[in-house]
Amino acid sequence: MIKVAIYPGTFDPITFGHIDVIKKGLKIFDKIVVAVSDVDNKNYLFDSDERKEIVRRALFKDLKLNKKMISVISFTSLTTDLCRKYKSNIILRGLRAVSDFEYEFQLAGMNRKLSNNIETLFLMSDVENQIISSKFVKEIIKLKGDIKKFTTKSTIEFLKKKYE
Repeated sequence: MIKVAIYPGTFDPITFGHIDVIKKGLKIFDKIVVAVSDVDNKNYLFDSDERKEIVRRALFKDLKLNKKMISVISFTSLTTDLCRKYKSNIILRGLRAVSDFEYEFQLAGMNRKLSNNIETLFLMSDVENQIISSKFVKEIIKLKGDIKKFTTKSTIEFLKKKYE
C-alpha cells in the first residue's frame, strides 16, 4: 500500500524551509501531495496557479526531484477532505520555531476532531533554514535584497518579475 502525505500551505512563495520538509517527508512516504491553499482569507502575492507553477519549477526544474513521488495541486476544501480524496491519513506540517507550535498544535487538534483517523506529522527544516519565512523573503526582495540563500533560482525569477 502506498503511503501518501498531504503537505498543505500557501507557498507564497516556496522557500528552502518548505523544501526541507518535502525532502524529509520523501524519506518517510511514497508520495507527497503539495497542496497549495486557495482560500480567500489571505492576501496572496501570487494567485494559486502562479504558486503551483512556482512550486513545480522549484521542485522539478531547479532541484530535479522525482515527479512520480510529488504532486502539486491547489485546493479550497478542508485539509481533512483533501486527505480523504487522496486516501491519506497524514497531514505533513513544518515547524520553524516555538512560535509556530501553538498555532500548529491547535490546527492539528481541529483536524483530528474533524477526522479522528488523520494524524499530523511535524517535521523541522534544517537549522540553517528554520528562520526563513515566505513573508521575510517577499520583504527582502521588495527592498532589492539578495534571497539566494532562502529559495530557488526560478522562485527568485518569479519574485523579481512581480516586483519590477
